[in-house]
Amino acid sequence: MSQAIRVCALSELDDNKPFAVEVGDVPVVLVRDGDEVHALRNECSHAFLKLSDGEVTEGEIECWMHGACFDLRTGEPTAPPALEPVAVYAVRIDGDDVFVDPSTRLN
Repeated sequence: MSQAIRVCALSELDDNKPFAVEVGDVPVVLVRDGDEVHALRNECSHAFLKLSDGEVTEGEIECWMHGACFDLRTGEPTAPPALEPVAVYAVRIDGDDVFVDPSTRLN
């Protein structure tokens, strides 16, 4: 994670509630699941709307407009109408600091 940027404190994140941040010029949505944090591009691959305006349930984030769902770990679409995945980025937690590296995609 050579280009990791501190984006927030872990204590700022509520479980299963989307949290929007900008990492440089990359829009990212963070989702905390216990001690784990997922970072995905904050843009639905179907309608290009903010995923952070959607809901998180059972390991997925749902786009609020058309209901497309994406796996938090892989970014793969799990429900139509989306057919393309969204980018998933590397996350590192150091104490209460959350770092995201937008140059390191995990998918």
